[in-house]
Amino acid sequence: MQQTASPVREVTDATFAAEVLAAELPVLVKFTADWCPPCRMIAPVLAQIAAEKAGELKIVSLDVDHHPVTTARYGVLSMPTLMLFTGGEPVKSLVGARSKLRLLQELADAL
Repeated sequence: MQQTASPVREVTDATFAAEVLAAELPVLVKFTADWCPPCRMIAPVLAQIAAEKAGELKIVSLDVDHHPVTTARYGVLSMPTLMLFTGGEPVKSLVGARSKLRLLQELADAL
């Protein structure tokens, strides 16, 4: 079960394969960092979407400073990078904070 504190779960280099690549649902990964103001701006947007889309979309967060292996594997250079995985493959990548409406519009064709 998901934690009640936040609908956006933290993943690590160690748990990425099980939580993201092996997930049955599409998974939106937020590559983030503590020092990144736009990452903090988009956090409540992602929490809202995660709560509303529970059961159809999973949203997780990966701290790039603490988990460089996964960050490097997917060539993430800017924060926040939002990467949508379907069937274990990255199908869409978005860089930067955006509004909830814009994010949902940009993800619509991939979900």
